[in-house]
Amino acid sequence: MICFIQRVCWGQVTVADQCIGRIDQGMVVLVGFERGDTTAQVEKMAHKLTHYRLFADAQGRMNLNVQQIDGAILLVPQFTLAADTRKGLRPNFTPAAPPELARTLFEQFVETVRTLHNPVATGRFGAHMQVSLCNDGPVSFWLQG
Repeated sequence: MICFIQRVCWGQVTVADQCIGRIDQGMVVLVGFERGDTTAQVEKMAHKLTHYRLFADAQGRMNLNVQQIDGAILLVPQFTLAADTRKGLRPNFTPAAPPELARTLFEQFVETVRTLHNPVATGRFGAHMQVSLCNDGPVSFWLQG
């Protein structure tokens, strides 16, 4: 399971010219699943994501998590995160979880994150999306597990 998280001033997802998810301050998280990923990884990543300290405290240090700043989370499914790019000039998607499994795991991830924190907005699994955001910092982290 891969989460690419970005600290943002705002973020939104649009499908067919309609905004389907929007947040103000918080994090935009691109989420990808690989073959063999499990519900246990989903639960562990949800906890890590909601407790990951990437927001500044009064001294300017990254000591606060999204819950502590009363921020929002925008979860966006993105299977291309699981691409193997080590060889050639075209990505290989063999490592990516099959669509049915990835959809189930993404839905579980959304529900698990929502039990730990709100608000949570989402993109749409399998849709062609436009993701817009204002990266704050910029601050971005790749979480895998």
